[in-house]
Amino acid sequence: GICLQVLDENRFSSCVGRKKARFTEDSKKRKRYGGGAHGSQSPWDGGHEESISLPKPMVGFGLPGDRPRSVSRLLPAHSMRAPFFYYENVALATKGAWAEISRCLYGIEPEFVDSKYFCAALRKRGYIHNLPTEGRSVLRPIPPKTIFEAFPQYETWWPSWDQRRQFNCLQTCMASAKLTERIHRALANSSDPPTQAVQKYVLEECRKWNLVWIGKNKVAALDSLEMEFLLGYPRDHTRGASKKKKDKCLGNSFQVDTVAFHLSVLKDRFPCGMNVLSLFSGIGGAEVALHKLGIRMKTVVSVEICDASRNILRTWWDQTQEGTLIEFRDVQSLTHEKIASLIRQLGGFDLVIGGSPCNNLAGSNRHHRVGLEGDQSVLFRDYVRILNSVKSIMANV
Repeated sequence: GICLQVLDENRFSSCVGRKKARFTEDSKKRKRYGGGAHGSQSPWDGGHEESISLPKPMVGFGLPGDRPRSVSRLLPAHSMRAPFFYYENVALATKGAWAEISRCLYGIEPEFVDSKYFCAALRKRGYIHNLPTEGRSVLRPIPPKTIFEAFPQYETWWPSWDQRRQFNCLQTCMASAKLTERIHRALANSSDPPTQAVQKYVLEECRKWNLVWIGKNKVAALDSLEMEFLLGYPRDHTRGASKKKKDKCLGNSFQVDTVAFHLSVLKDRFPCGMNVLSLFSGIGGAEVALHKLGIRMKTVVSVEICDASRNILRTWWDQTQEGTLIEFRDVQSLTHEKIASLIRQLGGFDLVIGGSPCNNLAGSNRHHRVGLEGDQSVLFRDYVRILNSVKSIMANV
């Protein structure tokens, strides 16, 4: 079961006012959460002074099929006021990023989850939310968890020395034709089986770019249909966008099955439907998850700056939903006054959900990894601002 404790306002104020907690992802300083799940560690208040790193394994507050376990969460009283909220970003962020995110979101403990437990691809993400954790349910049918279960056609040409069973995190760009041709030449010019040096080179590139074997000595990148499947989207969800846009939109999206597992606790709480404020909506991962859960969306106010992503979401909405989709392009256009107007119009929001850009928090280009104050990742502040406005307005209505 879950032990849910609510902090009083005075304690909350002192909690978020402390010097921010220091997260380190240095394996030398790793402090693992006991038993592999967050629930067995001491209660979190967002103000730990000792170094705290990502849990291993990254299973959040429990996975589908796990035995019930005790989860103790300290949630400030202010965070429990309507609406529910859900925030997502990359787990492997710059040092101190998650401490600051937690501090800004009421000192709530992040729930770190790797989507490899929900599909055949890794996707390490952190989530901060005020949702219950008891009574979660998984989407059916349960997706395949290995490469060959997901795509059995590739087993024919898959060499025995490639031991991959799952893909790495799906990226926003794909391997070039020049790279796959270089791999083909390296294999064709080597022995059978290839030398250790060639194997090492090929495997490094296959892991980095999630390449699959489509013929003798021949590899290729995943196509958009395969990426949609791995991420839990309906077939042809991104159809109509260019290949480059599809890759970017999918690489930045939610893994639907993971998010739906967390959101499933809302189904019985809103039998008549929900009003949702969807920030940084992307291609509609949150909306697809709610739809798959059978939760009716009366109104979704969606904020997304990418034209291609907005078109994808709008096309899917028109084909599947009867509710109202209200679109905004820029989160900064959602002023306190505009939010108040929307709340008067709709009667309030039941869920605020989104994941702000991770451009400055992750990736191989360390020049851009400048943390939460980078030109893209600083938009996290707008998520916090908008959420605080929604809560304060709804508390007074």
